Formats: sequence, structure tokens, C-alpha cells
Amino acid sequence: MFISVSRRVFRHMRYRVVVAGVALMVLSAALLLPNQAVIMQIFSSDLISLSTKVSFVLSLFGTIGTNFTLLSAGYLIVVSILFGVNVALLIFYIRRRQVAALGKKIHFANLGGFASALLGIGCAACGSVFLTAVFGLVGAGSIITFLPLHGIEFAIVGLISLGFSVYYIAKRINDPIVCPSSL
Repeated sequence: MFISVSRRVFRHMRYRVVVAGVALMVLSAALLLPNQAVIMQIFSSDLISLSTKVSFVLSLFGTIGTNFTLLSAGYLIVVSILFGVNVALLIFYIRRRQVAALGKKIHFANLGGFASALLGIGCAACGSVFLTAVFGLVGAGSIITFLPLHGIEFAIVGLISLGFSVYYIAKRINDPIVCPSSL
């Protein structure tokens, strides 16, 4: 089922572009958000040329090899691509049905999978990037150390949620447009 849906959706170039664009945005957010203070400082400086500023930001993408373990870097790439596929399938589904309000379950599954996947992004030294930032506001960052897998649970739940969301949307795309009772 998923292979036939993939062929139908991704034969169009625009959906492949959506996957690449969304994956790049998710990857960028995960790599650049921890360095946002430095980025803001660099871009607010009048002493640095624009090309150097852009070069610096692009060099931050190399931190995936230094600040992440092989497992967490792989997870980040898989989540980025999976979320891109998820968004592309959702756009295809909505366009096919031509009713944006239809399928609230799909919207929820999509958002829930992405949110839980974001909680798992991080490195071994600082933990989950997003979860640590949120927990740091209330002083609860040490809660992750009490979990059996030390925060990897969020990564597992995120991948399962994103996988379920992709499967569910693909299943809905494969369903006939007309109601089965009217056939």
C-alpha cells in the first residue's frame, strides 16, 4: 500500500521539493536553535561582512558531526525526512480531497508526531534541545536523568508517532474518495 501511494504522490516534483524543504527546515531548526544567541550576535555586528555571516551560519550545519552522536545525528536526519514525507502526504491528501477542514485526526497525528519527535532531538552532553529549554524554565531538566533510557524515550515515541502518522495518511490517500456506503 505505502509503495503504491509513494509512487502516486512522489512522481510529482512539487512533493519531492516539499519533502526536501521541510526536512531542511527541521534540520536547520535543530542545528541552529542551540546557537541562536551567537547567530544574533554575529548578525547584529557591523564589523562582519554579509558573506562571512552567511558562511558562519552554514558552518553551523557541520555541528551535526561534532555535537551529536552517530545515533542522535541519524535520528535527526530520519525525523527530518520522515516529517517532510508526512507534510508532503498531508498536502497531497488535502488537495485531493479539496476540503482543508476534513481529517482532523490526520492533522492531530501529524502535529503530535512532530512534537514528540522534536523532544528527542539532542546530543548526549546537553540532552534534548527542546525539552531541556522548556524544562530549564521551571528547573526540571534533571528529570531526564531519572528516565530509564535518559531521554531516548522521546526519540522512540517520536519515531513511532511519525511512522504512524505517515502510515495513516497513506492509508487515507489509498481510500476511495467516495463514501463506501454509496458504492
